[in-house]
Amino acid sequence: MAMRIETLETPVPVIDLDCVERNLTRMQDYCDRHRLQLRPHIKTHKLPAFARRQIDLGACGITCQKLGEAEIMVEAGFDDILITFPLIGTEKATRLAALARRARIGVALDNPLALETVARAAAASGAPIRVLIEFDSGNRRTGVASVEDALALARSAEAAEGVRFDGLMTYPSNAATAVFIAAARPVFAAAGLAIRTVSGGGTPGAWSAHEIAGLTEVRVGTYIYNDRATVCSGAATLADCALHVHATVVSRPGETRAVIDAGSKTLSSDLLAPDIGTGYGALIDYPEAVIERLSEEHGMIDLSACASRPALGERVRILPNHVCVVTNLHDAVAVSRNGEVAGNWPIAARGPVQAKAIML
Repeated sequence: MAMRIETLETPVPVIDLDCVERNLTRMQDYCDRHRLQLRPHIKTHKLPAFARRQIDLGACGITCQKLGEAEIMVEAGFDDILITFPLIGTEKATRLAALARRARIGVALDNPLALETVARAAAASGAPIRVLIEFDSGNRRTGVASVEDALALARSAEAAEGVRFDGLMTYPSNAATAVFIAAARPVFAAAGLAIRTVSGGGTPGAWSAHEIAGLTEVRVGTYIYNDRATVCSGAATLADCALHVHATVVSRPGETRAVIDAGSKTLSSDLLAPDIGTGYGALIDYPEAVIERLSEEHGMIDLSACASRPALGERVRILPNHVCVVTNLHDAVAVSRNGEVAGNWPIAARGPVQAKAIML
């Protein structure tokens, strides 16, 4: 007899495989319809099985945020990977060179030192590494601030042995993205540099990516599961949410209070913007409840607004605020179909990988 979800020991993240399939198909269909390349970000799921399904459905390759993820995915047989994080230093160059020998690797960067790291890796590996110049679309994270800075880096990339300038990248995709692209194209054309790829990211804005003139590629991760943030942004519905954390009410210290066995080490400490929602996740069956505080293993819930309230020992389902962090907090996830457990999958790309040392 198949095991039911309700028998799993809590706290545990549970993934609905049928919901995952709907989400993957919907995004791939959208990109195909609008002639956009889809390069899904595996940082959300960190699972080779799901990355393989994304490729099988039509994704052009995958996106990784760090070398450890890329190393796991190359070991699993993936051969077209974009790393969307500036890599700096000898150790990073060593590991990048090892990857470049085995797969087609691209790296996003926004500064000369990161470019120097990529160039060292390309020289050591004897394999070409493509480069995307990241520009800032208003997020004020990484990314050059001007077309002139992007062009200077692109010229340096073209001049570096084994490095190929491929285009531009940003996060998130928005109206400012189109403005930058429009300004960059004539400048790069005058310099004799072709912008082959313009890669944009972010699940909340993905469904309007086709409206951003010049965008050629979509990088999205959260769409595979969705979470409370994507629901509150309007990018998904509750029915589109494939991962929930199952927890147990372990204490009822008062009429309007409950404590669950899921704290910051299970749900993460990420919050939503105050105007979108409060608390550290949403209780699916008690929508008025607020997970108001977390310690490492405890979740403290305010039930004062609830018409009905969970009982001591009751299991509850929680929609995380930010599902990517929840994945990274767990060694494994339960996968299910129709309420039955279909497996227990280790989060393969969760931890660091110690690559073999290669002398440069």
